[in-house]
Amino acid sequence: MVSEQKCEMVELNRLKNFPIMMFAIVMGLSGLTIVFEKGHQLFGIPSFIGKGFLLFDVAVFFVIAVLYILKILRYIDEVKKEFNHPIRINFFATVSISFLLISIAFESVNKDIAYYCFTIGTILQTYFTFKTISFWIDRNLELHHSNPAWFIPIVGNVLVPVAGVGFIDNNLLMYYFSIGMFFWIILTAILINRIIFHHQLAGKFIPTLFIFIAPPSIAFIAYVKMNGGEFDMFANSLYNLALFFTFLLLFMYKKFLNLKFFISWWAFTFPVTAVTIASMLAYKITNIVVYKYFGYIFMITALLIILFVAIRTVQHIFQGKICIEE
Repeated sequence: MVSEQKCEMVELNRLKNFPIMMFAIVMGLSGLTIVFEKGHQLFGIPSFIGKGFLLFDVAVFFVIAVLYILKILRYIDEVKKEFNHPIRINFFATVSISFLLISIAFESVNKDIAYYCFTIGTILQTYFTFKTISFWIDRNLELHHSNPAWFIPIVGNVLVPVAGVGFIDNNLLMYYFSIGMFFWIILTAILINRIIFHHQLAGKFIPTLFIFIAPPSIAFIAYVKMNGGEFDMFANSLYNLALFFTFLLLFMYKKFLNLKFFISWWAFTFPVTAVTIASMLAYKITNIVVYKYFGYIFMITALLIILFVAIRTVQHIFQGKICIEE
């Protein structure tokens, strides 16, 4: 009897410490789903792979969403603490981004589901953008609070046009694109200054460096979709920036070796899938073979990274090292 009560208390504590960052898992899985859907269209990869990932992605999203809703119902004060935390607040946009990515994944499967997910994601993204930026302005934040995770609520704005083309007018989508591009430039300057001239990032935030890949990758996809598929000089520049940050981080691979596992490792995943999709789109438009090879290489890399991080996540869940108090 005592043992059962003890187990129940442990489970409740797990729920109490269930972090908003768990939605980053959905971002990585959604990105991989879209990669294989595009891979089916461009490279002839069997369609059942993408559909299988889509089902798994939705199931994981549902589980994480239910658990976090339970946390809201039982531990609302803990949720408020996360919502007022200088770092964790940026991860609330992973919820809206998850809806937007699932919308994109459903685009070729079910337009109605895609539209509803897009609508929910856009509403949430609008709120989280205003909430996060007003939080930055209202609080006396220190420079050490800044890290690449600050890009997350910004990337969500650039993602709205990717999901929204065909659903709402391009002029409205440009509103989100403009916000995303403006704050991407500002935050890049802030974060480069912080990384170069101040203390190194804490170990758990080292994986978030990969988030530097996401804004130019998503901006490239959004711009091309809104611009009727034209691969002009601006689109080329965005894609080349995505390649630069990808190659830079690969060049710095030693920095990522022997890192202690944190749930933040999922920050490795979505940016790699984003540059993969960007490469596939670049190949589709230009038919330049090197972009095709980039698409293949990044696709395999994304799959291996996600498999590795997923295995480590499951191992830590069974070892009771996930959802513990920091």
